[in-house]
Amino acid sequence: MAYDLIVIGSGPGGYVAAIRASQLGLKTAIVERENLGGICLNWGCIPTKALLKSAQVFEYLNHAAEYGIKVNGGEADFGAIVKRSRDVANGMSKGIEFLMKKNKIDVITGTGKVKAGKKVDVTGADGKVTTYESKNIILAVGARSRQLPNLPQDGKKIIGYRDAMTLPKLPKSMVVVGSGAIGSEFAYFYYTMGTKVTLVEFLPSIVPFEDAEVSKQLERSFKKSGMTVMTEASVESVDTTGADCKVKIKTKKGEQIVDAEIVLSAVGIQTNLENIGLEEVGIATDKGKILTNPYYQTNIPGYFAIGDCVGGQALAHVASAEGIICVEKIAGQSPEALDYNNIPGCTYCQPEISSVGYTEAKALEAGYEIKVGKFPFSASGKASAAGAKDGFVKLIFDAKYGELLGAHMIGANVTEMIAEIVVARKLEITGHELIKAVHPHPTMSEAIMEAAAAAYGEVIHM
Repeated sequence: MAYDLIVIGSGPGGYVAAIRASQLGLKTAIVERENLGGICLNWGCIPTKALLKSAQVFEYLNHAAEYGIKVNGGEADFGAIVKRSRDVANGMSKGIEFLMKKNKIDVITGTGKVKAGKKVDVTGADGKVTTYESKNIILAVGARSRQLPNLPQDGKKIIGYRDAMTLPKLPKSMVVVGSGAIGSEFAYFYYTMGTKVTLVEFLPSIVPFEDAEVSKQLERSFKKSGMTVMTEASVESVDTTGADCKVKIKTKKGEQIVDAEIVLSAVGIQTNLENIGLEEVGIATDKGKILTNPYYQTNIPGYFAIGDCVGGQALAHVASAEGIICVEKIAGQSPEALDYNNIPGCTYCQPEISSVGYTEAKALEAGYEIKVGKFPFSASGKASAAGAKDGFVKLIFDAKYGELLGAHMIGANVTEMIAEIVVARKLEITGHELIKAVHPHPTMSEAIMEAAAAAYGEVIHM
C-alpha cells in the first residue's frame, strides 16, 4: 500500500506529525515497535509526573501540621504509587490509539527501517518483514538512556530512568548520577518517599544548564530537605558484588566510598540511530544526530527527521512543534521555522524550575548590556499563604531596547507560569509593557510583573 506519509516512531513528535498530516489531507501511517505515545507518554514525561504528584501529596501529609491540620499517620504504599503511574501512562497511550482512529491514521506495529526509493521495511514480532511505500517518510525515532562504561546498567543495582519508574520496592538508599531534569526529579521523588539520596554532579552546579542563581537555590532547597548533594564530583566505579553497591566517587577533597542499594544513571540520552537504514539510504548524520534543514528535510529528498534524533533541545514539546512544521512544509504550506531560543524548559521537582531564553551569563556573553529584575517568593502574598516561599522569578532585559531576553523561575507552580514569558517574547514585548500588564492578585504570577518592575526600579512589594 502507498502512502503520502509514513512516520516511524509514535512519540510526541511522531504522533503529532501524523495527526497534523491527516488534518492536511495526507494519507498517513505510523510505525511503532512498542506502545503508542513513545517514551514521553509511557516512560517519560507523563508517568514521572504521576510519581512526582504522589511524592508531593506525601510531602503535604508530612507537613500537614504546618497548615493547621492534624493527620494520624500517613504511610506511602510504594507499589500503589508505581501502579498509579503505570495506569496513568496506559490511559494516555489508549488516548493516542483513539486519536489515530479518529484521524484515520494506519498504525503499523513493528520495527521500521528506511530503504532507498522511499520505502519502509517493518519487521513484526513474528519476524515477518512487510514493505510499504510513501511519498514522504519522517524519522521520529527518539532516544534512550545513555550508558557510561563505568556505569553498566543491569536493571537491578545500576539502573536507568525506565527501571527507576517500576522498582519492585522502595530502596533504602540511592546514588543518583547526573542532576539534569531527569536526575533532579528522581532524586526529589525518592528522597521524599524516604530513600536516603546522594545526588552526584560532575559540573560545578546542579541543573547545570539553568541560570546560576537558580542552580544555587535548588541546591540549597535540596540540602535543606536533608538530601546529600555533591558537585564537581564523578563516579569512578561501582562495585555490585555485595548486598549493596559500593560507589567510588572522586571529589575535590579526594575519593570516597558511598554505600547505596541502587545507583541511578541519569547522565543524558543517546539517539536511536542504529539499524534504521540511514547508511543504506545515505542519510547524513553528525555527532549522533541526523542532519536536517530548518524544515527537517534530510540530505535525501523525501526523507525527514524530527525530535530527539535531530539537533535542538531533546524535549517533547520541541518534537511536537518540529513535527507540525515539517508536515506543513510537506503539505505545501509556509510555516515559520522554529525559534530554538524561545523554547521553555521545565523541571518538576519541588521547588519546580522553568526557564526560557538567555541566562544572565549567556546574555552578557552575547554582548548585551542588560537589566536584571528579581522578585523572591518570600515577598509574595500567595506564596506565603500557600506555604511555598522558596524561590524567585528572575527576568533579563536588553538595556538598550527593553527586549525580554530570558526568564528563570524556581518555586511552586512555576512550570505553569513560563508560558506567559514564551508568548511575551514571541510578541517582542518590552519590559515596560510587561510591567503595565495587570496581573491578578493574589497569584504566584504577580512575581513576573514585580520582577519586571524590579529591573526598572519600579518594584512595589520589595
